[in-house]
Amino acid sequence: MTSAENDTVVDTPTTATEDAKSARKQPFPQGFLDTISTGWAERPESLPAPRAQASFAAARREAVSGAFPGKRLVVPAGSFKQRSNDTDYPFRAHSAFLHLTGWENDAEPDSVLVFEPTDAGHDVTLYFRERADRTTSEFYSDASIGEFWIGPRPSLTGVAADLDLPTAHIDSFVAADGDLVVDEDEELTRFVSELRLVKDEFEIAELQRAVAITASGFDDIIRDFDRAVAHPRGERIVEGVFHQRARSDGNWEGYDTIAASGPHACYLHWTRNDGAVVPGDLILIDAGVEVDSQYTADITRTLPVNGRFSDVQRRVYEVVLEAADAAFAAARPGVRFRTVHEAAMQVIAARIAEWDLLPVSAQEALDADRGGQHRRYMVHGTSHHLGIDVHDCAQARREMYYDGILEAGMVFTIEPGLYFQIDDLTVPAELRGIGVRIEDDILMTEDGPVNLSAEIPRTADDVEAWIARLQA
Repeated sequence: MTSAENDTVVDTPTTATEDAKSARKQPFPQGFLDTISTGWAERPESLPAPRAQASFAAARREAVSGAFPGKRLVVPAGSFKQRSNDTDYPFRAHSAFLHLTGWENDAEPDSVLVFEPTDAGHDVTLYFRERADRTTSEFYSDASIGEFWIGPRPSLTGVAADLDLPTAHIDSFVAADGDLVVDEDEELTRFVSELRLVKDEFEIAELQRAVAITASGFDDIIRDFDRAVAHPRGERIVEGVFHQRARSDGNWEGYDTIAASGPHACYLHWTRNDGAVVPGDLILIDAGVEVDSQYTADITRTLPVNGRFSDVQRRVYEVVLEAADAAFAAARPGVRFRTVHEAAMQVIAARIAEWDLLPVSAQEALDADRGGQHRRYMVHGTSHHLGIDVHDCAQARREMYYDGILEAGMVFTIEPGLYFQIDDLTVPAELRGIGVRIEDDILMTEDGPVNLSAEIPRTADDVEAWIARLQA
C-alpha cells in the first residue's frame, strides 16, 4: 500500500483547521475543506427488485419468530477484524446474519438484524450505517467507511428494496436488557444453527454453483502442474492457481486451501503450503470456492503429480475410494447421520487389518468402547454438514447433528482418508509419507443421495485420464 493511497495530505499549511491524530495522518488544509463538498454530479438511485434470496430469507425469519414469541432477538453482522495495525481482514458477516437477511458479500460491517416482538409475532428491522453524502466529513476523512476511500456504500432505501426488509440507521438502534443475542444466548444460537440443517432451493442451487466453479479450479491446478513442480514452493503455486479461480468466478475460498504434497498430505490441516511438488509423489488438494452468496463447496482430490499412481499409491487410494462408496451407499433418508461414518470406518478397519497394520482384529478395532486402533490412520470424521459455513450448523445439538436423522435437503460431505505419516514405524516403509483423501459434496433427496461433485474424477483410472487430458 503506497503513501499516495493511504495518506490524506503530505504538505500541510499553517491554516489547517484539523489536528493531526497520529504520526501518519495529516490535517486537512482550509482550501480542501472549503471545496471538497462541491463540484460533484448528482447520483440518482433507482431501487432494485428484491434479490432472489429475499423470499427464502423471509421464510427463515418467520421460523425464528415462531420459535421465540415475545422475545426481542438481536442478530449482529459483526465488525472488521484487525489483521495488523490499521489493516483489517476482508469482512464476512456472521453466518446467522447472512442466512436471515440474504445480504451476501455486500453486507455492511456493524449491521444488526432486530426482531421486535408484537402481538402477531415480530417486526423485523435491519439497522446499518447508511452512506454519508459528500457534505459530511465522513466522506473524505474516515478511511474505514468514507466513500472517498472505499467506494460507494448502500442507502437505507436501496437495501430495503433489495432485501425486501425494513431498514433503519444504526444510530437509532438501542440494545435493551433481556435481548436474546446470537452468540450470547445459547438457545437462539442453537436454533439458528439447526435451522440450516435442511437447505432450501436457493441454498442447494448456490452449493451446486460453488461445486461447479471448484471443479474448474481443480482443472486449472492440473493444467499448471508443470509450474508447480518447477517452483521450490510449488504448493503455493497450486494454492494461488485455485485462488485466482475462486476470486474471478466466485467470492473467495470458503476456507484456507490445503495443497499438501508428499508427506504433507498426512497432516490433516496442512495450510502452510510451502513445500515442493515432486513428481512421483501424491498431492492432496482440499479446496472449495465460496460464491457471492457465501455458500461454499468443500472438495478433496488426491492426485499423482506425474500423472500415474504407483502400485502402492493406487492400493491406498482404492481403499479410500471403497470407503467413500460404502459411506455413500449407507446414506439414505431416515438413517442416522453417524451411519455414514460407521460405514466408511468398517472398510478402513477391514482393509488395514488385511495389511497386518492392526494389533487386533478389525472387529475388535471397531468396538465403540475398547477399539479405535484403526483411527491412528484416519483420526477425523467422515462427514460434516455443508452450506454457508464449510462446517455448517456447528452449534446444533448432537442429537440433531451426529445422532440426527438424514432427510431430504441436507447437504454434507463424505471424506474418508488414510494417512501414513513419514515417521510412523507401525507401517511398512513403502507406505510412509502417503496420505490420501477423497471428498465429495452430497445432497440428500427423497430418493437417496446425489453426489454434487461426481463430475470431478474420482476413480484412480479416471484421475489418471483427467490429468493426461488436461496436460495434453
